[in-house]
Amino acid sequence: MNFAQFRCFHCEKPLAITSHGFCCRCYQQLPITPYCGQCGSILLENSIGCGNCIKDEPKWDRFLQICWYKAPLNHWIADFKFHQKYDLDNALARLLLLAVKNAQREHSLLLPEVIIPVPLHWKRHFKRGYNQAELLAIPLAKWLNIPCDTQSLTRIRHTQPQRELSAKERRHNLKKAFCYQPIKHYRRVAVIDDVVTTGSTINAICCELRKQGVKEIQVWALCRA
Repeated sequence: MNFAQFRCFHCEKPLAITSHGFCCRCYQQLPITPYCGQCGSILLENSIGCGNCIKDEPKWDRFLQICWYKAPLNHWIADFKFHQKYDLDNALARLLLLAVKNAQREHSLLLPEVIIPVPLHWKRHFKRGYNQAELLAIPLAKWLNIPCDTQSLTRIRHTQPQRELSAKERRHNLKKAFCYQPIKHYRRVAVIDDVVTTGSTINAICCELRKQGVKEIQVWALCRA
């Protein structure tokens, strides 16, 4: 029972299950729709591959998300990422866990050998105080009983924030920004990020992972924008 009166992060009503962070009413507000299990595009029904994949093939193999970048999820992500509300980590990670379970059912997703959060450069990490992708990855890895590797992938070049740039500028901005030196040989990995927009960051990471023999790259994100 909720003796301490823990409340929903969104509507602030008492929670029936305190660990969930969001109540079922607010969860039902999420615009969850079928999507492409390869690129993340919204579709009329779940599928692996779509016209957008043919037009602009991603460098990763599988994609999963909670929903599209719309209210209320976009507000929760903004609070988590930019407004120091890092206590949203478990609540958002649980939503991502539901997305993983759904992808296993709808997209026949096979779980990876390891979860790797998208790293921040140490300067941005110091300024923000935490890496939001890592805060999502750690509890998720625990619940799925999969290792979380925060050492193998590093961001070696400090770059301008991606949200300030065009798609072309984003690609150029990320040249030689990442280094992947695996502590163990992985064949199937899941890369975790909060929001995937153009995919430039993930594509740059994929190039580094492929060089070290990774065969299947899954992208797990809160949403695609």
